[in-house]
Amino acid sequence: MQNAAMSQTSLASDRLRPVRIWLYSLAAFVLLIVVVGGITRLTDSGLSITSWKPISGTIPPLNEADWHAEFEAYKQIPQYQVNNTWMSLDDFKYIFFWEWLHRLLARMLGVVFLVPFAVFLVQKRFTAQLAWPLFGLFVLGGFQGALGWWMVTSGLSELTSVSQYRLAAHLSAACLLLIALVHVARSLDPVRVEGRVSRADFAWAAILLVLIVLQIAAGAFVAGLDAGMGYNTWPLMDGAIIPDGMGVMQPLWRNFFENNLTVQFIHRCIAYLIVLYVAVMCWRRWRAGGFAGVHGWPPRIAILVLLQVVLGILTLLHAVPISLAVGHQAMAFMLAGMTSAYLADLRRAVI
Repeated sequence: MQNAAMSQTSLASDRLRPVRIWLYSLAAFVLLIVVVGGITRLTDSGLSITSWKPISGTIPPLNEADWHAEFEAYKQIPQYQVNNTWMSLDDFKYIFFWEWLHRLLARMLGVVFLVPFAVFLVQKRFTAQLAWPLFGLFVLGGFQGALGWWMVTSGLSELTSVSQYRLAAHLSAACLLLIALVHVARSLDPVRVEGRVSRADFAWAAILLVLIVLQIAAGAFVAGLDAGMGYNTWPLMDGAIIPDGMGVMQPLWRNFFENNLTVQFIHRCIAYLIVLYVAVMCWRRWRAGGFAGVHGWPPRIAILVLLQVVLGILTLLHAVPISLAVGHQAMAFMLAGMTSAYLADLRRAVI
């Protein structure tokens, strides 16, 4: 009874609750942007807008003259000249919509951050010690937007699509932003975390998060090269467990980033490694005392990993349909967010 009363008192005086809701909402908004970005990529829409206009770009073309001007600008880049000369104005309007929506949401993220941030500052809901790290998240979000335009510029002069290197940087930055938002929000939770935590527990969770981020970056290379469109069998790849041809490019390092076969093989192997790693992590936790309290996270993570593997296999076998591919990407970010929450709870338990 005494603990319950103390908990109710703590919640009643919890001035950071709106801040946590705001941060979780921002993380969900980042996930929405990632989903729309995935659709933009899969529909080859990312190069449809060939200029960056931070303010006026929020308004789409409003008349036929504006639409023709945008279409003419698109006709000047290699993607149109090599791949899309068949495209009509109506076809262009379709791909324009996805890129415009993706950019609009990215702009809105800044507004959704700054307005509540200013309100919370005025209300003195957090100290300057917390305000600066929160503002750092805003800077990270701005950096993510800059990476997006840097990525687009790679496909405006020579390539017919964006550089897979820049796509990987853009997607990885979005992942880090979501991880940071979830981690900070979870760290501000006043509810006591139960459970005995060791340094090894923290290390295992941290390594898992690194593996997930690495896998998301590897998935970006798969997407950037359209590597998922080929070798659509599982568990064999090109008729073998370890296919031939993974080292045909010179110098050798290029195969890891530019050879479709090698890039997809690496993505598969990291997935296998994560499954094995999570299985061992859960086994170790079970041997050490079970999954009570803070350690209730590993089984949930394991379930999500298995669902993600199934979704990845289905995406591959069906040659990357948009619905499955976007779901696969979104679940990867959800898995990163869940692992970040586990890390935050472990840190709070340690403290």
